[in-house]
Amino acid sequence: MKLKSFILGVLAALTFFLTAISPLNAAAQKFIHPGIDQGAKDLAFMKKMVQEGREPYKAAFDRLKAATDTLFTVKAHTHVLRGPYGRPNIGGDDLSKSANMAYNYALVWYITNDRSYADKAIAIINAWSPVIWDFDYNDAKLLAAWTGHLLCNAAEILRYTNAGWKQKDIGEFSNMLLTVYYPLMRYYFPQANGNWDGAIIHSILAMAIFTDNRSMFNNAIDHFLHAPVNGSIFKYIYPNGQCQESPRDQGHVQLGLGEFAGAAQIAYTQGVDLFSIANNRIALGYEYTSKFLLGENPHCYCTISERAKNLRDDYEYVYRHYTAKGINLPWSKMAADSVRPKASRNVLASVRASFGKSTPLGEPKAGTIGYIAGAKEISATKFPADAIMVSPGQSIQDALNSASSTSRWVVVKKGIHNFPVTLKIPAGITLAGEGLGTVLFLDPASASRDAMVNAENDLHDITIRDLVIEGSNKTDPGTDPNSARSNKGGYNRGGIIFRSLKEGQMKNIQLLNITVRNCTYNGLFISGAANVTLTGCDFNENGGSVVPGPKLQHNVLLSHCAGVNITGSRMDTAPFGSGIAVDHCENAVIADCEIARNAAYGVLVSESKNVMIKGNFIEANDKSGVMLEFLSKGSEKVTVTNNIIHYNAGYGVESYAAINSKVEKNQYAGNGKTPLQQKLSTEKYIVME
Repeated sequence: MKLKSFILGVLAALTFFLTAISPLNAAAQKFIHPGIDQGAKDLAFMKKMVQEGREPYKAAFDRLKAATDTLFTVKAHTHVLRGPYGRPNIGGDDLSKSANMAYNYALVWYITNDRSYADKAIAIINAWSPVIWDFDYNDAKLLAAWTGHLLCNAAEILRYTNAGWKQKDIGEFSNMLLTVYYPLMRYYFPQANGNWDGAIIHSILAMAIFTDNRSMFNNAIDHFLHAPVNGSIFKYIYPNGQCQESPRDQGHVQLGLGEFAGAAQIAYTQGVDLFSIANNRIALGYEYTSKFLLGENPHCYCTISERAKNLRDDYEYVYRHYTAKGINLPWSKMAADSVRPKASRNVLASVRASFGKSTPLGEPKAGTIGYIAGAKEISATKFPADAIMVSPGQSIQDALNSASSTSRWVVVKKGIHNFPVTLKIPAGITLAGEGLGTVLFLDPASASRDAMVNAENDLHDITIRDLVIEGSNKTDPGTDPNSARSNKGGYNRGGIIFRSLKEGQMKNIQLLNITVRNCTYNGLFISGAANVTLTGCDFNENGGSVVPGPKLQHNVLLSHCAGVNITGSRMDTAPFGSGIAVDHCENAVIADCEIARNAAYGVLVSESKNVMIKGNFIEANDKSGVMLEFLSKGSEKVTVTNNIIHYNAGYGVESYAAINSKVEKNQYAGNGKTPLQQKLSTEKYIVME
């Protein structure tokens, strides 16, 4: 690896970490107090605006005070039990109401200086602190996460505003946080839908500040940025603004957005900016969702849910924060405007003393690299007059056999095509669908694993385009995107599997605008082919924990191939593998692709030669964004250039003994836990896990 590129990479990494606000350079700072949703200056400015009758703050305060001036009796429980959808629910509602009322009372106390409200808030916290022992049932972590930051906000205001809260009781509350709340939440729960970890991060940040625990705070920030499965902001909000729960319902989507934004609000109080990262990713999520809720139909790599489309009171702070930074959020503004007349605490808690006039910067822009990939709603393809048309229920295999070596098209019409055995693809054909509506589905009752394989070892001159290969064991994904994910296992399914007996035996394979999803084996595995082209394809959620084992199956695996060209495609969210693995290949280009959220590497290159990785968006993979690994001889002449590589849990680029290779002009941000964004080693080191 060239010394110059190594030095440039180190300088770029250091520049990022010295200029960006991050938990690393915040580690030596003391927390400000009060300092959870708002700091002292923010609270004082909010109070001033209410007392001056400024709107919408005066009206929000009036609504808040009216809500607090009602009969409320605190009822603490030793064991709090909350099951799914509130069944069973013993103490859960009492805790939620108590946490909300405590925060409400604390704010009213702060604004009015009426000690009776402080006394009520203190009474709630003091009632729970010595009594609660534990949480139980399905929603235990979620309930703790929903209530922890509320209680901490109330406690932070009381503690630092001369409210009369006794030191002994402050100690009791801290003890409760550290012995009841934190042990339950400290391991997070990224296996659930992403709103869970958003909420857990939200509360852990609040607890860390109240207990002055910088390590706890930094751990939560790291989880926000780098968590696996559904746990990080990047696992929850995609580069186009779509959310992990968009196919579930919009109530949960708004909940998840609100929890991640709430965590970012707390971090911002302490000088850590999580709002601006990754092209204002939180703004993209809010704009995407509010646009849909207000009647538009943004593109979704799913069927976006029409359920629970009522606007939640989660928009005020986000809209005001970004507006203060010069970023226009037209859809979020409309959402905030529509709910504000009924909102109270969220309007008051949105106040920042630092918010003022700013230079307009326009609207946040969704990512365009590799977007939109996969089968489209409507295929623009004009079919030849002699195409063989196949309707659902008819035999695709018979049509393929008829077209073999004739260069004819087999057109699979819209619908679900359930076939009994693996399709064997012959040479000299085009297999086309009519877009997203054409779904090829291997019958789960089949003894076969793979949706399609090559009919002959010398497969050549084939095109597959404009269709979906569904690798799950059912075609209806249901309403919960997390319930049927391929990481749940229980089945073994592969997508397109083409193997030959020697290098170059297969030739001229083209995949165009296809979607392959939910396979536990590889989504695409091609071994021994020359001239392989993938254009505008979407490989998503392929590569599970089936035999021969995790991290061996990927969204895309190419081995012993030459003349590979992959452009404008998407290789995302392999639950146990990499986005794309290139093994013993030569003359390969991977360009302008989105490669994100994979459980292993974004791009894994092994023992290959003349590989170009350029212009890609490589984000939030659980290991390094790009890995050039050494096994026996290592790779040669690999160029990694002009990629956006950020917030991967490992290095941006990691390389061992790659000969005559270049890593240059990449944009790094937030990879790993140290300032060093790339590791380019000459050592013949074999990764062992």
